[in-house]
Amino acid sequence: MGLAAIDVFAGGGGLTVGLKRAGFEVAAAVEIEEHAYATYRANHPEVYALKQDVRTVSGRDLLAGARRERIDLLAGCPPCQGFTSLTSKYRRDDARNALVSEMTRLARELRPRAIMMENVPRLKDKRLYEEMRRDLEALGYQLADDVLEVADYGVPQRRKRLVLLGGRGFRIELPRPSHSQRGEDGLIPWKTVRDAIGHMKEPTTLGEARETGAVEESDWHVVRTLSDRNVARMRSARAGETWARIPEKLRPVCHQGGYRGFSNVYGRMEWDRPSPTITGGCTTFSKGRFGHPVHDRTISVREAALLQTFPSGYRFDTPYMEHVCNIVGNALPCDFAAIVSRQCWSELTAAQDEHVNDGMPFVGR
Repeated sequence: MGLAAIDVFAGGGGLTVGLKRAGFEVAAAVEIEEHAYATYRANHPEVYALKQDVRTVSGRDLLAGARRERIDLLAGCPPCQGFTSLTSKYRRDDARNALVSEMTRLARELRPRAIMMENVPRLKDKRLYEEMRRDLEALGYQLADDVLEVADYGVPQRRKRLVLLGGRGFRIELPRPSHSQRGEDGLIPWKTVRDAIGHMKEPTTLGEARETGAVEESDWHVVRTLSDRNVARMRSARAGETWARIPEKLRPVCHQGGYRGFSNVYGRMEWDRPSPTITGGCTTFSKGRFGHPVHDRTISVREAALLQTFPSGYRFDTPYMEHVCNIVGNALPCDFAAIVSRQCWSELTAAQDEHVNDGMPFVGR
């Protein structure tokens, strides 16, 4: 058997795509949200996947279902909405905050050789995160963590993520960047919106897809129908600029009269730069700079998925646009997941080979 991983808080499977690309066998996964779970199962039918609250899942259950005596890598992206800056007003009371500690519990029960966790940058400054680090170190994990920019790893999107890697008895270093903004330091220039979606034909609207009963058959290359007011705003918007480029008479009332709130809304992407962070609002003009670079529409669901580096044929198994947008927006970009996973795979293999050559049993066996 090859190296085995478990993906908790699996969502629609973006991290699992990366784990597989890196060479891991994904032996088990856990996801509670039904549309994300259906999408996961549609794309990874061979994985022992539980539709269950991770707090009710034991390490013994996972090992039994996966038919494994041990796991090499425990990987997960706990829900981050409780820590993101967009919900900072409410984060103290968000019950999802405590889910981060489930990674520690499962590490204690499963005793994996390595652990990988991704989350939003704000988590790094929280007491909960420091407690998690102390608990993992007490279990014998040597940890490395930092906030990484996914564009520096070949993703056509600006998105900062906190990455934590740990090996039990050995260290897993964070991967080095392969890209830089303009190719500085001999690296490859950042990938762009044009690289990711420049080849795409014009999409259908959600209304048209529903009329024909072919929402999923459209491959989710679907956009929402904009109101006349938003079409006028879109035509006034300029790629890469903020909503301030839109004449005040066309702005929403809440954005008139010296508004100083969120600037990254009612805008267009730029062809030759990475996209802004893709979120669950990726097909809604008022929720980000999600306007197409040249056409008077937002990006489509499929275009958002391509910017998240999902495979072009990845199936989103839901008829509801809101749910598919959340699945796409909440995912860890697949290409980034693959790079971080390869780092874990390489260090796990090297550590195992080193102990075999020394005639010593590997820690965690």
